[in-house]
Amino acid sequence: MGNAESVVVQKRLARFRPEERPVVEGVFDKLQGGAGGAAGKTITLEMLQSSVGSVAPGSMVRRVYRCMSSIDPGLAAPAASGKAGYAGPSGVSREQLIVFLADTLRGTAEERAPLVMAMSQHAAGAAAVVTCEQVVEFLQDLVSAVVQILVHRGRLQGWKPERMGDISLGVKLLAEQMCSELKPSDEGLPDGYSAPWRLVFSTQLHGESFTRMVAGLMKQGPTLLLIRDTKGQVFGGFASHTWEVKPQFQGDSRCFLFTVSPKLRVYTATGYNQHFMYLNQNQQTMPNGLGMGGQHGYFGLWLDSDFGRGHSRARPKCTTYGSPQLSGDEDFTLDSVEVWAVGKPAEPEEGEEGGVKKSILDVDPEAQALMEITGKTMHSQGLREPEDDQE
Repeated sequence: MGNAESVVVQKRLARFRPEERPVVEGVFDKLQGGAGGAAGKTITLEMLQSSVGSVAPGSMVRRVYRCMSSIDPGLAAPAASGKAGYAGPSGVSREQLIVFLADTLRGTAEERAPLVMAMSQHAAGAAAVVTCEQVVEFLQDLVSAVVQILVHRGRLQGWKPERMGDISLGVKLLAEQMCSELKPSDEGLPDGYSAPWRLVFSTQLHGESFTRMVAGLMKQGPTLLLIRDTKGQVFGGFASHTWEVKPQFQGDSRCFLFTVSPKLRVYTATGYNQHFMYLNQNQQTMPNGLGMGGQHGYFGLWLDSDFGRGHSRARPKCTTYGSPQLSGDEDFTLDSVEVWAVGKPAEPEEGEEGGVKKSILDVDPEAQALMEITGKTMHSQGLREPEDDQE
């Protein structure tokens, strides 16, 4: 190899400890030998597939090969197709492999970024722009490869694919979530709501009771409503304000609707109307239930006060949030519901004792006893701030 290439490769090898360098340099020979062919100056795609194809998806192997073969050892970065020094699809040289391993295992973020871009794109060579969808596809292959390798090594003893439903769907959702930061910042939970979340209602813990759910919602500040219907769809809404029982709409444009399964999507306010949040109970002339978006009888998300039923009506989209139908059926049946209070708790109203808001488990000893009887660990007990001595 040339002097420029030697300097770059030697600098890359210097990142490894002395005992690691022979291992790194020996990877090239092992990959060639794994194919059972004669040694040569490059590693072909067939050699790489033969060596690692049993522990990594074929699509991920092709991505790695395409990235390595595009590295210009003189630049120590993926080169554009057709550039002098670009090996192309003919094979991967020892120098290209060492640069790839060094930058992947010991490189900076600036050095790894071009490799991720090269592995994310659909063709060989460096790309100026890689779409979010391409990065999601790359992460799906990467997550699948990591899981496959860990299973192959026996590191996932509790992995039971037969009990996990559609694993590919879970991988896809995880990849989309990992790429969520690539989307505009307004497509997610607003800033300031990253404090520990507090579970204030769960059908599993508190039963199927609309009154109990309302009690959990009240005076909690911003909350996240998470729903699963009997069709397996998972969706919900974020309420920016504490809920109030009244026959008028409430909230503001920070509210949004979202889906988790089968796709992870967030639907923010369109500005068409102000019908962000609605909560009513025990009224004869107005709808009784919890709603977000749309209008009476045609909410983007609605839970009836007759607990267990709801609807998501969007023809074709919810006017308030621009969301499509969130549930499996327009009129759906609840499987489970959770409500989480997020961010800082709401300020106590004047007259509340000591200005201290008690936990829902403190004010309801029966719920606490039920959790202890069923073996539920009180995870939040050690995280709570000690109460001030009022005496």
